[in-house]
Amino acid sequence: MNCRIADLRNKDVICIGDGSCLGCVGDVEIDTCTARLVAIIVYGRPKCFGLMGYEDDCVICWEDIKLIGEDTILVDCCRRRPSRARRSFVDSLLGRCCD
Repeated sequence: MNCRIADLRNKDVICIGDGSCLGCVGDVEIDTCTARLVAIIVYGRPKCFGLMGYEDDCVICWEDIKLIGEDTILVDCCRRRPSRARRSFVDSLLGRCCD
């Protein structure tokens, strides 16, 4: 099955360990030297409609992807790592910086 990056963005990511839905694919990481997909990124969920910021993004390595189906992507685990800091709406209004 061939799949475009635009097609991946519409798929739900499901953790097979506990059956939880991590969200939809928001972005991908590609190694430009080898032209290979390295990871998919599921953006963090908003806290209080985004007013309190967002949860951390979930970066899922290619090795952790077990199955890419028509509607879902099954993954073995979700490795969280620090990502770009997102400012909450309240922080942006008050001019506060993120850590």
